[in-house]
Amino acid sequence: MRFISCLVLCLLLSRSHAQTIQPGFDAREYAQLLSLAFYSSSIPDSTARLTTHDPYHLEYRSPEVGLKNRWTLYLREDGVAVIDVRGTVADKASWLANFYAAMIPATGSLQLNDTTQFSYKLSADPKANVHVGWTVALAYLGPDVANKIREYYSKKKIKEFYIFGHSQGGAISFLLRSYLYYEQQAGRLPADVKFKTYCSAAPKPGNMFYAYDYDFITRGGWGFNVVNAADWVPETPFSIQTINSLNPTNVFVNLPKTIKKQKFFVRLVGNTLYNKMERKPRKAQRKYEKYLGKKLFRLALRKELPGMKEPTYVHDGNYMRAGSPIILMPDSRYYELYPENPDKPFTHHVFGAYLHLLQKDYLVK
Repeated sequence: MRFISCLVLCLLLSRSHAQTIQPGFDAREYAQLLSLAFYSSSIPDSTARLTTHDPYHLEYRSPEVGLKNRWTLYLREDGVAVIDVRGTVADKASWLANFYAAMIPATGSLQLNDTTQFSYKLSADPKANVHVGWTVALAYLGPDVANKIREYYSKKKIKEFYIFGHSQGGAISFLLRSYLYYEQQAGRLPADVKFKTYCSAAPKPGNMFYAYDYDFITRGGWGFNVVNAADWVPETPFSIQTINSLNPTNVFVNLPKTIKKQKFFVRLVGNTLYNKMERKPRKAQRKYEKYLGKKLFRLALRKELPGMKEPTYVHDGNYMRAGSPIILMPDSRYYELYPENPDKPFTHHVFGAYLHLLQKDYLVK
């Protein structure tokens, strides 16, 4: 009888471990990860932290690399790991990662120094482009993350990972999730490793085609984008849509051909209007690329990363949100606690604001 009881218990434990991470948004799960990111404890309540056992413990914290980037590995007692990507810190290099906002192809390579090249694939779509600053951050973090996944898979049989990041950490987490997916596709990571991603208060990581690809590879409830509707950070970077941003069969792409078939005066008016509408967004995109790409690299990035070779930018600025959206909606009570104040731009971006709204709408008892 004792043998049978032990056997049943082992089977139940193995089953629960095999199904630990489930698809779908889980508010308690998100709250724990948000708390880990801010306080290195999965217990959001500061008083409860003093008396409550925390099932997560710190396993590894990377050194600061690249543009002051860092990630942390936590391990839960049931064998689930957390990859926590740190957000922006109060350092010029860290902010440069945000403002270095030209786009580069979602598949390519970055020459980090004379001996180090980071080759990456972040989308299967050749039209996909991504934020260059956060891809630079990924270049310094991604290989280390992948090595730790292989190590923990081999030595501790860890097959389930949460990927989490808040703010800049969320933006990098989008790209990290894509990177790990295509590393698995290439056979460089075990195929049976499971990832669930929460990007919190994250800016927009890439263009529309990148967002499509990300949403596809995380379909079925495996990739979430949690946003406080009052937070301005997820509104960035600015989105500039040009003709180059569209699918080739889009009627607006082919409008000049249609106009060319019309009568003279229709062609004259049509071409004039079309050129006016098309020219201004294109000029805006080129200025964006010039100042937040080329000039920023030469004035600042080159000093922070002296060995890095400047990448080739693409003429794209059509930034889009990615991930299944989880909207935290402020109400009058929220604005009493977190009033609008232009002198405090991060009022709606902090831990307390996100946790309050999460509790209001998703953790209601």
